[in-house]
Amino acid sequence: MAFEGIAAFISSLVLLLVIQRWLHHEMQAFFFLLTGRPGWALALFSILLFPGVLLHETSHALVAWLLRVPVQGVSLLPRLLPDGQLELGYVRTTPTDFLRDALIGAAPFLAGTLLVAHLGLNVLGFKTLIPLFLRAEWQALPQQALALTQQPDFWLWFYLTFAISSTMIPSAADRRAWWAVGTVLGIVVLVAILAGAEQWLALTLWPLLNRGLLTLGLVLGIALAVHLVLVLPLWGLNRVIARARHALRV
Repeated sequence: MAFEGIAAFISSLVLLLVIQRWLHHEMQAFFFLLTGRPGWALALFSILLFPGVLLHETSHALVAWLLRVPVQGVSLLPRLLPDGQLELGYVRTTPTDFLRDALIGAAPFLAGTLLVAHLGLNVLGFKTLIPLFLRAEWQALPQQALALTQQPDFWLWFYLTFAISSTMIPSAADRRAWWAVGTVLGIVVLVAILAGAEQWLALTLWPLLNRGLLTLGLVLGIALAVHLVLVLPLWGLNRVIARARHALRV
């Protein structure tokens, strides 16, 4: 039984979450160094991610409408939560069954992965980098990546890919019904195994799941690459600005 799909998905997701958290911290630090005001820093940070926030909340609302779940409120304005975390927007829906709740919660991730896959592979042309990466042709990678930046509107599409991929991960509220769905699926699989369908699951269902997770891992890898391109220069720039400001005070 092949496990490369689940390995690619988990590793890409964990790395993306770590790098994304780091990048968001550096972005907010940069805007604070630029303005000297926390409120302005959060406002500029929110504006930069607005295209992704718009897609995220629109996906929630659209799926809720398709599933006939009333929407009680929508906001695209950022606010600080009581625990100190920043909420960039929200869609509040009427309580419903766990299946529809889970689908509404998963909508931004599904929409985001589809768009990131299209933008990354077809528009930005990252698909030309994948064979070089798989063959470990490290010397050819920078040259090919630099050539991609010469495409018309490359940086506009790069920005949109970043904004979407940086806001597509489901929040804790989005995931609240996933445990119920996971439990039901786990019970179904367990019953199938006890009924003697283990070989069928291994030969038929698992390969499909493995390929699906491998594809998701690739899309998350695109998002990870975009975040890495941004976080390292921004981290360095923040260190330079902070030291320069400290030197001026001295």
